[in-house]
Amino acid sequence: MIRFCLRWLRYRSFRRAVQRRQMVRKHFNLQRDLLDDERVQGVREALAAMNRILNAPCNRKTIDREIEELQDKTLNRLKGYVYPNLRDNVEVLLVVAVILMGIRTFFFQPMAIPTGSAQPTLYGIVAQDLRNRPDIKIPTGFEKWYRSWIKGERYYHVEAESSGVFHIVDPKPARLIPFVTRQRYRIGEENYAVWFPPSWPDDYAFWRRAGLLAGRNRQFLVEKGDVLVRMKVSSGDHLFVNRLIYNFRQPRRGETIVFRSTGLPGLTPNTHYIKRLAALGGERVSLGDDRRLRIDGAALDASEPGFEFIYGADTDRVPKRDHYSGHVNGEIGRLHGYGNLAPRFPDSDTEVMIKDNHYLMLGDNTLNSRDSRYWGDIPREKTIGRASFVFWPITDRFGWHVR
Repeated sequence: MIRFCLRWLRYRSFRRAVQRRQMVRKHFNLQRDLLDDERVQGVREALAAMNRILNAPCNRKTIDREIEELQDKTLNRLKGYVYPNLRDNVEVLLVVAVILMGIRTFFFQPMAIPTGSAQPTLYGIVAQDLRNRPDIKIPTGFEKWYRSWIKGERYYHVEAESSGVFHIVDPKPARLIPFVTRQRYRIGEENYAVWFPPSWPDDYAFWRRAGLLAGRNRQFLVEKGDVLVRMKVSSGDHLFVNRLIYNFRQPRRGETIVFRSTGLPGLTPNTHYIKRLAALGGERVSLGDDRRLRIDGAALDASEPGFEFIYGADTDRVPKRDHYSGHVNGEIGRLHGYGNLAPRFPDSDTEVMIKDNHYLMLGDNTLNSRDSRYWGDIPREKTIGRASFVFWPITDRFGWHVR
């Protein structure tokens, strides 16, 4: 066996002979029941001769000659296929597709982060209005391609091409092809369209995020040359979810977990959520005014794996969105003008018992996250896997997810 492998690595003709033998074997096995005894015997003898040549010391000329003889002996005995090259390519593509589906189903599933509930650990889609930022230039050419495909940054610049009343034509953006959405608008009698990823959560979110519809009607007068949209959109992080790990052990506190929302009240149906596991079944939990989670009366701190950044921040400072600010309860949220962020944890005195085989899931962006403070704990069977590797865009978060 070792000698066979060494010869396969060393000699190109030997590799060609092995490949040809495998091809003949495959077609012979597929057609065996269609061939008469004479043809079956002839193909078997040719394959046996090739086996002897491959297993015996020989030179390249001998192998090349045997390949030609094998082809001659089998060409007239096996039935030909229509478009054999196309047939082989389709077969390879089908095998690759099955392998990829198997990997996605049982090992690593890709996922895009749509919202900012995990920031700054994992980023969702972030839109920045640039109409008042003349210092930021809209990239063109290679730089535009680089920022879009490598950095995940898309820039939009829409000007009024004529004077008239601005009006959004589509009540809802149209997804014409995967990953691309079109929304049409009208100025006067002329129709236009803007193209963007299908990631905006409601009908007019694109225009709202651009700052165009904030505090204004959906129809208004514009002049030719008016800048309607000048916006930078950063794509959400795309990562692989490790679906295999929880087949061998239970999830642990501090891990960033993906779970499906199907059948869970209060959550967007038929989608996936990503949150940090904060408490396990059977534990009594509360949220203190110091913005720390308490497990059975003991407060978590930055020494707890997975909470190094969340509780490593200075909790004496005013909590901010998109920053590590601990975890706020309802009273602290109202105190800082964010309303009731935690109906199930209205104050520091409220204590909740996590049901068996359930988990308390919290977002790292505590001021911009709907999590178990809203809809309670989630059952163990809803978990999909653990966030593992950010593969796009290429930012400082690219690589293995360790926070």
